[in-house]
Amino acid sequence: MSIQRPTWLPSYLPELDGLRGLAILGVVFYHSSPRLAGTPLHGGALWGWSGVQLFFSLSGFLITSILLTTRDRPHYFHNFHARRFLRVWPVYLLVLAVCYWQSPWFIGPAPWEAIKAAPWLAYLFCVQNLFHLTLPPAIGPTWALAIEEQYYFFWAPIVRFLRRPWMLAAVLLATLVISPALRHANLPWITPTHTLIKLDAIALGSLLALGLHTLRLGRKTWLALGLAAFVLGLEAAFTVAGGTSLLDSTLALGFTGAITAALASTGARNPLSFLLRCGPLPFYGRISYGLYMTHIMVFVFFGWFDVKMSPYGIPGNLAIVAFRLAVSTAVATLLWYGLESQILKLKKYF
Repeated sequence: MSIQRPTWLPSYLPELDGLRGLAILGVVFYHSSPRLAGTPLHGGALWGWSGVQLFFSLSGFLITSILLTTRDRPHYFHNFHARRFLRVWPVYLLVLAVCYWQSPWFIGPAPWEAIKAAPWLAYLFCVQNLFHLTLPPAIGPTWALAIEEQYYFFWAPIVRFLRRPWMLAAVLLATLVISPALRHANLPWITPTHTLIKLDAIALGSLLALGLHTLRLGRKTWLALGLAAFVLGLEAAFTVAGGTSLLDSTLALGFTGAITAALASTGARNPLSFLLRCGPLPFYGRISYGLYMTHIMVFVFFGWFDVKMSPYGIPGNLAIVAFRLAVSTAVATLLWYGLESQILKLKKYF
């Protein structure tokens, strides 16, 4: 069975930026959910953590698509990891530097004391999520980045050397069994953010990429499959799977279904597709990485605003959330245009 991208699927998919925008806004509002108590937004904000699942599904699809289409090209590993380094590490290193340089703000101790106590090897090898470490809140979001880096490291050679699509599918299907099983087992050595219990969405996104590149199905068939997975997954997540080890699995199914439907309907003229490719959602999708990595740092740094507004009850809390969103958006925008987009121009050499 040959590996080939469907002819109906364009190389640039603006709807995926819109989905990224939804994911990052969910995460930002989740981390502000205590401030939304007593408002109609509170219930939705409590589910914002699942935005990370959507990020993982998107990453699984996009990274696997890249690996499948480049695995027979020269310098496969060099080019892939160089491009991933340019995308991930400049912002990651900047966040670490600012956090420990201004440690009285973000950590507590003076800089030298904070630096001496930091788990630098864990940061360097992106394994901070595998150990029971107490990370500073500003660096807390890096657990998801660690999972992404581990995924890149292991999945690239698997795609390169397992030549038959059914072999790759078998690895992904095994992952979809192992992750919920380990969550159910609740083993003491597994942290709440351990990679082995957070692979459902990445595996399903990767499986989607594999299916699109190997199964000769039409656009309408993929659209129907995506809509069915979206409805089934979210319905199960909000009912029978809620509070069980299958919650992440069902959310991953729903989000991967949404991605599938977005791919199959790319360019369509309907309000939903328009929202995903135009306006604020795709903008937030573009700045999503910087926003994800820095929003907690912004919340901590401007904690003085929280103190001033807290006495005003719900109006004060809404002002805090609006202020947090505005400032973190401004920081992420500066980061995108001033650093990320400039560094990403170097991708053309890889």
